[in-house]
Amino acid sequence: MNAPEALTELIAALRCLPGVGPRSAQRMTYHLLQHDRGGAARLARALDVALGRLTHCARCNNFSETELCARCASSQRDAGQLCIVETPADLNRVEQTHLYHGLYYCLMGRIAPLRGVGPKELQFDKLIARACDGQVREVILATNFTNEGETTAHFLAERLRAHGLAVSRIARGLPVGGELEHADTGTIAQAFQARQPVV
Repeated sequence: MNAPEALTELIAALRCLPGVGPRSAQRMTYHLLQHDRGGAARLARALDVALGRLTHCARCNNFSETELCARCASSQRDAGQLCIVETPADLNRVEQTHLYHGLYYCLMGRIAPLRGVGPKELQFDKLIARACDGQVREVILATNFTNEGETTAHFLAERLRAHGLAVSRIARGLPVGGELEHADTGTIAQAFQARQPVV
C-alpha cells in the first residue's frame, strides 16, 4: 500500500536540507507528525514568513528585511574595510570574533565550475561596484580554504587589484580544506590578525 501523497511530499521536501538523506527525512517527518505537531506548525509558519519577508541587503547581499541591513546602516562600522565571505554563516563566525569592525559582502556561494557556478552567477560585477564606491580602502578575502574558495579568492584578487584596491587574504590559521562555519572563534581571530596582502 502506498503512503499518502502529503506524507511522501513532506519527506521529499525535507531532503533538500544539507546532510539529510531519505532515512533522516523520514524520521524527521514522523517525529513532527507524531510527537511535535505544534513544532511542525511553527516551522511551517516561520518558513512562510521568512520567504515572504527576507530579501538581500542592497550593500552586503546578506539576508535582510529592509533594503539596507542594520550592519550596513550603522555609522559605527569602518566603511573603509570590506570583508568578502561565501555565506551568511561565515559572516556570523567572523562577527563572533569581535575583532573585525568593517563591513561585509556575502557572495552566497563560490566559484564551482562543475556545478555551473561562475562569476556571473555570483554577480561579481555587483561586488566590484560595491568595492569601488570610493570609501573602501582594503578588501579582505575571507573565502574558505577549499579548492573552490581558493579559486574564488584568486579570481577576485585579480579583479579587485585591477581597480587599484588594496586586497588582503585572511591568514591560514584555519586548516586547509576547512570552512569558517566549523572553526572556533580563536582560530578565526588569529587568521584575521595574521592576514597578508595578496601578491
